[in-house]
Amino acid sequence: MPRILIVDDNDDNRDVLKRRLERRGFDVVTAAGGREGIDQAEADSPDVILMDMNMPELDGWEATKLIRDKGITVPVIALTAHAMTGDRERAIEAGCTDYHTKPVEMEKLLLLIENLLSVS
Repeated sequence: MPRILIVDDNDDNRDVLKRRLERRGFDVVTAAGGREGIDQAEADSPDVILMDMNMPELDGWEATKLIRDKGITVPVIALTAHAMTGDRERAIEAGCTDYHTKPVEMEKLLLLIENLLSVS
């Protein structure tokens, strides 16, 4: 069962996404911010990371860069409500594998995860 790490500072966003992914058969771990997300990425060996990009203290842009600096190569999907021109490119430059906007469209996100993990 693939393990997904959700990094989001919003408790409600994290909990709802966690429940929805668990119902689809994923093993889900969570982190409440960028620093915790880096620690969880090292400790839990996720198969994919869902990274909120707009968090206080350490945002997803910097957290992703730091995860990549540690040699962690699993797919990272940027999640953000701020779908501005250039954000996808900025996420890729930060080390993200792909980009998905909020509010999360679950079927599109699942397809993206499955494609990245080659899950059928």
